Order: sequence, then C-alpha cells, then structure tokens
Amino acid sequence: MSKGKLSGRISQFTEVDYLKAKGLYAFFRPIQSRQDTEVIIDGKRVLMFGSNSYLGLTTDQRIVEAGQLALEKYGSGCAGSRFLNGTLDIHIELEERLANYVGKEAAILFSTGFQSNLGPLSCLTGRNDYLLLDDRNHASIIDGSRLSFSKVIKYAHNDMADLRAKLSRLPEESLKMIATDGIFSMEGDIVDLPEMVKIAEEYDAAVMVDDAHSLGVIGHLGAGTADHFGLTDQVDLIMGTFSKSLASLGGFIAADADVIEYLKHKARSLMFSASMTPASVACTLKALDIIQTEPEHIEKLWKNTHYAKQLLLDNGFDLGDTQSPILPIFIRDNEKTFWVTKALQEDGVFVNPVVSPAVPAEESLIRFSLMATHTFDQIDEAVEKMAKIFKAADVELLS
Repeated sequence: MSKGKLSGRISQFTEVDYLKAKGLYAFFRPIQSRQDTEVIIDGKRVLMFGSNSYLGLTTDQRIVEAGQLALEKYGSGCAGSRFLNGTLDIHIELEERLANYVGKEAAILFSTGFQSNLGPLSCLTGRNDYLLLDDRNHASIIDGSRLSFSKVIKYAHNDMADLRAKLSRLPEESLKMIATDGIFSMEGDIVDLPEMVKIAEEYDAAVMVDDAHSLGVIGHLGAGTADHFGLTDQVDLIMGTFSKSLASLGGFIAADADVIEYLKHKARSLMFSASMTPASVACTLKALDIIQTEPEHIEKLWKNTHYAKQLLLDNGFDLGDTQSPILPIFIRDNEKTFWVTKALQEDGVFVNPVVSPAVPAEESLIRFSLMATHTFDQIDEAVEKMAKIFKAADVELLS
C-alpha cells in the first residue's frame, strides 16, 4: 500500500473527530492517582465505577511491597522469553500455585491475558478442525481464533440450543473446541456451563473457559466458573488474567500436564514474547495469598454487588441479565451513552461507555462495576447522580 493510499484509508476514520468536536470523547482519560474507589482526574475527586479491580487489591500495601522486593532481587525485567532465558523460579512457583488453585494438573504463564487466549486458540486445532465461539466472547478469543487455521463458527450468546445445532452438523472425525467467557465482560451474565459440558461430551468437543472476569469473583475462594458449577474435571482449559482481581498484569492457561507441555512448545504468543516481569509475578503471588486466606474480600464484593444492583433496579435502570459485579446499565443509544458518560465524569463518577461496534447500537450501555472496597455511601452517591443525569438525557427507565 502506497503512502497515498494509506493516508486515504486513515482519512476515512472520522468517529473520534466527530466525538471530540461534540465534546463527547470518553476514552484514554488520564488518571493522576492509584486505581482505587476514588481517583483524581484533572485534579478533581472522581468515584471509580469503571475498574476491573474487583477485590480492590491494587492499592494493598502488601502487594506493593512484594513488587518492590522482586524489583530489588530480580531487576525490572527478564530480557527474554520464557522459552529461552526468561524463566525465573517465581514463574514456576506461580504456575504451580495457579494449577492447584483452579484444580488442574499444570499451568503456563503468559505476559498478558490477551496473549493467554491467542496462544492456545491459535495452535490447538488445525485445518480440518472447528472452533465454536459465543458471539459475545472477548476480542482476544476472536483474534486467537483468527490466527488458527481452523474453521470458526459462532453461536448465539449463551444459547445452548444453537450451540448444539451447530455442533450437530460438524464432521464426527474433526477436533472441535468450544471457547467461551465465564462471566461475559460487558453483559455480566455467566455462561451456562452445565449445559455446555453436556453438549460437549455428547459431540466429543473440548471446552475452554476464559475466566478473566470470574477469577477472584465466583467459585470457592474465587477459583472461577468451573469450580462455581462443580465442573472443573469437565473443562479442558481454564484461562485467567492477573489485571483484574489479582491486581497485577499477565495471564495463564491451566489444563492437563500434556496440554501445557504442548503449549510451552507451540504457543507463539508465549515462545516469542518477553516473559512476565518479576514485579508482576510477585504481586500476583501475594494477591493469590490474600484471596486464598482472606475470603472477606470476595464476601464484601458480593455484598456491594447485591446492594448496588437492587438500588439500581429500584431506580428503574435496565440491567439486562447480569449475574455478577459487572452491572450493564442500558441506554440503547450511542450518542446518549457518550453524553451520559461525560456528564457523569463532570459530576464526579467514572463509568465506561460500551457502544457499537462492541455491541449493537440498540444495546449500548454504560458499564458500572463494583469493587470490594466501595462503600455503600459511594454507591448511593453514584446512583443518585446517575438518576439525575439519565433524566436530563431523557433516557427511558423501566417502570
């Protein structure tokens, strides 16, 4: 592509200019403080209801100190991939801890959660095989499937009848793998895993669950979706991230030992990426210690979730089918969603807009997410301000 054609292609991208011209742009907002229940933006206090730090551990001093000690001992980075020079003893320690935590034989670390999906989805199935994806899966699952040579089939969101119908038409001899979010990151609902594993067994399909938003949230001591349903042995691969409940950065896949051995030598997003930094590993280990020994954090997260959900429903907000600390508040109009987001920030409440093409325009929403460290007073303040701003925006509420 010549420079002229590239410029022509880029010139067609006008959405950001349009939003900025109307004062509605709501992305890349610089925060001047720690990721906590309150943050500082433009020198002003803002309530944070747009964070994935579900347990509020990113500011826990024990985790901060663990990262500092790792920096002193190991330095700032590993200067290479796990495959070559970048494996530390603490990488192996964390893998063993995670495998035990989620109930699998082994685990392998990746540098980000996104890479944790790219790795297995790109290499476990081949040209004559099939990947079946929920149509609301995270972008990392979609992109991982695009890197595979397999045929990709999407089924309707959490619709097990549609999944069954799609599987029933596939060749019996082909390898089939179903990949799904555990808790869906925008809608907040939980996959119907019991029915999924029944269907998978019937059609000899493997199951991979992305627990990015489930780890530290559901299951015994936050062990995730499979544990939540008592189906750990029926799920083939469990993926998780550290950038949410585990207060760090990175990700992992847990599975049978032979599957992990295969991924260690075939997953390109592992083999050709620099390994997790020592500080990130140490912070994750300490966060895992806290989650497994202090269940009060998860208990408080769910108290906040139930309180906020009922308060929002009492005020007429449309929350869809959420079953988690992710509370989608539907506005069903892209421009109004941006306006509400901007108005809320100006009034001291940070939420995230979710608009097309991420969701259909008629399903646009603001994503209101809870942390264990929120207080009921903070939730009350946010909901009161949202009710006022929704009314000003003429957003239709439920009766």
